[in-house]
Amino acid sequence: MNLVTVVQARMKSTRLPYKVLMDLTGKPLLVRVVERITASKESGTVVVATTTDSSDDIIYDLCTRENINVFRGDPANLLDRHYKAAFQYKADAVVKIPSDCPLIDPRVITKVIQYYKANHSFFDYVSNLHPATYPDGNDVEVMSMNALEEAWNEADKNYEREHTTPFFWENPHKFNIGNVYWETGKDLSMIHRWTIDYEEDYFLIKIIYEELYKKNPNFSIQDILLLMEQKPALKKINEKYAGVNWYRNHLDELKTITRSQTKVI
Repeated sequence: MNLVTVVQARMKSTRLPYKVLMDLTGKPLLVRVVERITASKESGTVVVATTTDSSDDIIYDLCTRENINVFRGDPANLLDRHYKAAFQYKADAVVKIPSDCPLIDPRVITKVIQYYKANHSFFDYVSNLHPATYPDGNDVEVMSMNALEEAWNEADKNYEREHTTPFFWENPHKFNIGNVYWETGKDLSMIHRWTIDYEEDYFLIKIIYEELYKKNPNFSIQDILLLMEQKPALKKINEKYAGVNWYRNHLDELKTITRSQTKVI
């Protein structure tokens, strides 16, 4: 199985522009994301999918310097960008991991991909976020290339093309969908926020890297939780945004998402 992991990245983030270049222990955030993804031996070929907009020339140059595969595509249509990047790299299956997840645990990536591989004859799409149980920022989605192509051909709603994978969730009659739950039995998806959209998110993530990276670059979810238990003030840094995600803007459209799965601000 030729597995291609696609990491979408752009400079013009609506809420926190240039976040992918913010420093984390001496390297840009995007490089740290790719580093953690490649720490999973299951991640296959990793490709940063940026846009053709001139503002993203800097991302292309960064990837070239860091020997990271890079693809350029549509600035607004992420479904198109994912499909064409995967097509260029001859994927049999595609992994979607956002560039705003610099704390993603390589072990989680491995677990979700292995679950898909073991069950790919049955499932078209597997994730750990529908519903989510892991701390926010550990998003892993895996889909067959055939399923991605079907979504690329048929998805016609703006949010389906902007967010790449909702077409799968919203059409269970078309696709067999699997979900990987956190093995602890806990659900911290609305309690801990380890993704980056706001300055407060960056402040927290920067401190976590400074505390843990030198000890072990592949620090785990458990390492972060232990640090936050030892220093409870850390959780408060971005606490007001815990549970905030893009679902909140589409609650009237998404049939498979409930109001309990997002926080409206």
